[in-house]
Amino acid sequence: MGIRDLLSEVASTYDRTAGSRREVKGQQVLRGVASRTDLTLPPGFRAEGHGGQTTPAATPWIGIFDEQGMRDPKKGLYLAYIFSADLKNVTLTLQQGITWLEDRLGRGRAREEHLRHHATRLRRAVRRKERLDWVDEPDLRDTAARPRAYEAASVIAKVYDTAALPSDVALLEDLLLGVRSLRRAEEFDHVWWTSNEGDAVQLAYDLSSHARQVPESAADFDPLADFQPKDSGEYRVQISARQQVKQRSHEDLVKDFGLYAADRGYYPITRLQHPKDLVLRQGKDPEGHGPEWLVEAKVVRHGNATVAVREALGQLFEYRHFLYRDRPAPFLVGLFSEEIGVYAPYLEDQGIASVWRSDEGWDGSSKARDWGMTT
Repeated sequence: MGIRDLLSEVASTYDRTAGSRREVKGQQVLRGVASRTDLTLPPGFRAEGHGGQTTPAATPWIGIFDEQGMRDPKKGLYLAYIFSADLKNVTLTLQQGITWLEDRLGRGRAREEHLRHHATRLRRAVRRKERLDWVDEPDLRDTAARPRAYEAASVIAKVYDTAALPSDVALLEDLLLGVRSLRRAEEFDHVWWTSNEGDAVQLAYDLSSHARQVPESAADFDPLADFQPKDSGEYRVQISARQQVKQRSHEDLVKDFGLYAADRGYYPITRLQHPKDLVLRQGKDPEGHGPEWLVEAKVVRHGNATVAVREALGQLFEYRHFLYRDRPAPFLVGLFSEEIGVYAPYLEDQGIASVWRSDEGWDGSSKARDWGMTT
């Protein structure tokens, strides 16, 4: 037996109405997955079956977990074969953990929107040309909270008809592609979670209502439609049982330069761009069909530009590598709160333009002047 026979056996024996007791055949099959030795899995991966505990699962599933990586499906990324509620389909999907979000977002729409929003980000790391016959989300055919969350949490998915499953060789090829996609998505996810965002879980996403419509004419175009910099006011953080008041000078820097760039014919974008600080596009190309400028903002503290320049350079290269795999590489811009001296030509040698506040407003390196960002 192999993966094909296992999936076929679950589809033919699982019965949600039979309960979750140990003697129920479908539950026995799923609970026995972890001890099976006949499954051909990628090296370092193991399988576990899930059919519910006290309540039978509406959509039973088999997790494929990295033994050295994420072991808890409540949080993180993993691969899974998830069956539709009618058992007519089974989907190999790259999944996000869903359970850990319940305390913050509940089990309904807010959680689904967060998962779907982050899945969209993660797809940037997965090579499209390798997954031409894959989809974004499966249709699990159940309206309960957990199946709906599984749908929203899917980064990529390969759907199979359980009555006509492909060979074990074909299934393994898809699984190996899933592992490669998992690795790339994990790299991207690491960048996201280790960025300097105060709270990576955003509590409200209504993508449909906020999605920009293509303007019908030049008069309809708002160059600041997607420029939503964060509040620059003071904010309080709790650290070791004491409060500190911090200044959002970083947010002021992004906001002020974004407004300035808009006056110079650029279209500044911050909405849905995290962990990127700011993206600029040409004012006549808000939908991103042309070149894009990736801007990383850094505050120079105590007149020492060294740390700010190092951080900007590292993050610009990192974001370009992880976030632009399937589209043209962006132009790179370091944005600083004050002049960076000899580091401006140094960044130019690395292909990075620099812009900084000056007494007159804004100044910049030769690339920045060539691009019309400064005079």
